[in-house]
Amino acid sequence: MPRLEETTGATANNRKEKSQGRRSPMGRPIIMVVDADKEQCRKLCSLLIQENYETVGLHYLPNLEEIVQKTSRGAVILDLDSLVVDNRFIKDFKRRYPDVPIMALSSRSYHPELEQSMSDHICACFKKPPDPDEIIYGIKGFCQ
Repeated sequence: MPRLEETTGATANNRKEKSQGRRSPMGRPIIMVVDADKEQCRKLCSLLIQENYETVGLHYLPNLEEIVQKTSRGAVILDLDSLVVDNRFIKDFKRRYPDVPIMALSSRSYHPELEQSMSDHICACFKKPPDPDEIIYGIKGFCQ
């Protein structure tokens, strides 16, 4: 299995806060983008940084919980096409972190294997390639 590789982006004003694992100075949530496709992850993080969100890019699921514990506020965007995600993982994650919204990215419109999670725990699923306005709107709507 690939090793966790984190890529963190921040605006110049919140680099110190980022290193301390806190929410950004503007009170915005830290967005954890989990995508095994490194280039796609980098692009999505760059988009969010342009909108003054702090991001943590992950390419491997097992260390997501460690990163969530370090943040005081956040949201997760999971790429369902590049990661092996099942109902149990999402259900367990939401049980431990009920206040952390989970959003998803996918090229498919239907995931029968995630039907329970889609209806109970995933607050939005964005079609690939992601529409920047839709992603920002979703983050603003689910992370207030």
